[in-house]
Amino acid sequence: MSHVPEPRVTIQPEPAVRRATPADADDVAALAAETFVETFGHLYRREDLQAFLREQQAPANYRHVLHDPAVAIWLATDEAGGLTGFVTAGPCKLPVPKRPAAAGEIRQLYLRGSAQGRGLGTRLLNLGLDWLVDRAFSPLYIGVWSGNHGAQRLYGRHGFRKIAEYDFPVGGHLDREFILQRG
Repeated sequence: MSHVPEPRVTIQPEPAVRRATPADADDVAALAAETFVETFGHLYRREDLQAFLREQQAPANYRHVLHDPAVAIWLATDEAGGLTGFVTAGPCKLPVPKRPAAAGEIRQLYLRGSAQGRGLGTRLLNLGLDWLVDRAFSPLYIGVWSGNHGAQRLYGRHGFRKIAEYDFPVGGHLDREFILQRG
């Protein structure tokens, strides 16, 4: 009787996710800049991209956000402890017409390319959405680049629908963004 070896199954450990603290500001800013460049950097002139990173992804901005009790950031890490993604949730800042005072927003959801396709984006999104709902934010919004069809599908699966558009500045460049709403 011959022995047929059983196939080996490699199980990837689930990434650890934790709430960011003000001490994480520099690391969050670096991750935000790296993931933005990895995902969208090819779309912009160098000077526009650099201006955006300087203005929007500065550590001081994240220090301010991480001290705000109305905003939360969760960080995902790999087995070695390296940051692989994050989500930011808080009061809505999008230019929503007649925006309700209690509106909430998933402000950022970014993953390194190497961390995509394993459910981590959904896990982070659910953490942010649950946190917003638990704090009675309603309705909920997400802004998404008009060309990011994968993110639009993900958000659609979570009940978000397009309600408006606006121009999002990246340096001197304007991106067409969709505003999606749930609830």
